[in-house]
Amino acid sequence: MTERSFEELVAEAEAASVDGWDFSWLNGRATEERPSWGYARSMAERLATAKAALDIQTGGGEVLATAPKFPPLMVATESWPPNIAKATQLLHPLSVAVVADSVEPPLPFADNAFDLVVSRHPVKAWWREIARVLRPNGTYFAQHVGPSSVFEIVEFFLGPQPEARKKRTPEEAKTEAEEAGLEVVNLKLETLRTEFYDVGAVIYFLRKVIWMVPGFTVERYRTKLLEMHHLIQAKGPFVAHTTRFLIEARKPQ
Repeated sequence: MTERSFEELVAEAEAASVDGWDFSWLNGRATEERPSWGYARSMAERLATAKAALDIQTGGGEVLATAPKFPPLMVATESWPPNIAKATQLLHPLSVAVVADSVEPPLPFADNAFDLVVSRHPVKAWWREIARVLRPNGTYFAQHVGPSSVFEIVEFFLGPQPEARKKRTPEEAKTEAEEAGLEVVNLKLETLRTEFYDVGAVIYFLRKVIWMVPGFTVERYRTKLLEMHHLIQAKGPFVAHTTRFLIEARKPQ
């Protein structure tokens, strides 16, 4: 099989749609270990027994849509217009209301509105808002991106990021949740191996996860991308490490 050129890989990755939160374009081009706790399965178990639930920052609704059973009231929020459209198309047939909402507070819901709030990879958890919309004895169940996640990629393009490496820790989330009046009942962190098999996979990833390298474009980082292309050709997959933490917090009765 003929090895594909840098320009071919770049053109293919730039043409790919990055709407929604489905990463299937990377199948065969990148791999990522999954956390042992199985977020989607655990989320579905909790949704099956809830009465009113909220999924914050649902993306394109792909993860939420995997649940086989929803509570009588199921709502999802999203802020990015392409994702709002995709989530609406996917979730409305499942009787899930999709609400366009900023990632900034406040959440557009009344106090004590939900007995379950879930989220997978929120940009930021606004703990006081989460506590406000939870009913007494309600639960927040989420998988967050952990500290210095995939920073081998970030620092390849941006150089050392010592201060950024200190952010997004489970301990920080626990402190903020408790300050908002929640009781953290479960907290787990895992570091997971991620491999990128060609530079096109890296371009797609950075186009989709836009906060990793802010302002990323192929033209802006062409020299570094070409360097990475040669590195992968010479040494094999570019290896990075993803961090994820599971957090479950309860609002006191």
